[in-house]
Amino acid sequence: MGSGHPGKDGITTPGKGRVEIRDFTSDELSMISDGVNLFGLSTEQAIQCLGDKTCDIYLNNIAYWKNIPVNVWNYTIGGYQVIKKWLSYRERDLLGRTLSKDEVYEVSNTARRIAAILLLEPELNKNYQIIKYSTFLWPK
Repeated sequence: MGSGHPGKDGITTPGKGRVEIRDFTSDELSMISDGVNLFGLSTEQAIQCLGDKTCDIYLNNIAYWKNIPVNVWNYTIGGYQVIKKWLSYRERDLLGRTLSKDEVYEVSNTARRIAAILLLEPELNKNYQIIKYSTFLWPK
């Protein structure tokens, strides 16, 4: 739904798509609170990692992915928003077909993986700092 367009020399360019940014519902915040115990984080720490808003990402006028935290949606690798770029290559007009059920689930699975990376980030950064200052200085 406007996620990708054919560009020059066959290169797909991401489109705007339909993304509705909103506050988390109380049920969504409750699920976050329950889930972050696995990471040893408080709800407040999780919201710092995931962002204080969430997104509903529309596939079409009816179907959408609900509750993709804003930092998950905005997560980039190589300067590209991961989920947005993935969807841009699967625009119906470009792909020549609708998404398969497995492809629809892949967006959800990717969002979960990115959320896990974001939730692990504080601990990974702490470990990096410990290692950075605990290195062995080799004699010259």
